[in-house]
Amino acid sequence: MSNSFKIVVALKGVIVNDGEVLIVQRIKDDEVGGGTWECAGGKLEFGEALEGSLLREIKEEVDLDVVVEKLLYATTFKTDLTRQVVILTYLCSSSNREVLLSEEHVDYEWANKDQLKLRLPQEIVVDFEKNNVFSLDVLH
Repeated sequence: MSNSFKIVVALKGVIVNDGEVLIVQRIKDDEVGGGTWECAGGKLEFGEALEGSLLREIKEEVDLDVVVEKLLYATTFKTDLTRQVVILTYLCSSSNREVLLSEEHVDYEWANKDQLKLRLPQEIVVDFEKNNVFSLDVLH
């Protein structure tokens, strides 16, 4: 049995504009989380700075220029016996609400706290609650 494993680092942005958070819906046939709602972001590429990677991923996925405000929390989970994902979630702000989706997503919504709790997968809602994301002053 091999002891090799892979760790993937992903960065997500809780992008806030006028008290609402941008969430995006993955394409239905995506191999990971098809059809589910999430915050914009993606994988860290080798050699990238964390915030630079997040800015690049947000630009690629939703065509927004954002300001990274602060790190909100980190979490991790295993996708199988040899692969673990580490997610760093940042608070971001945007002065623009005009979204242009990449091919990875089929829909988007600017959501308030109640809408976030309905749309996001339960694991993300639990992380948001545990890390006081819903209590941020910038959210309605």
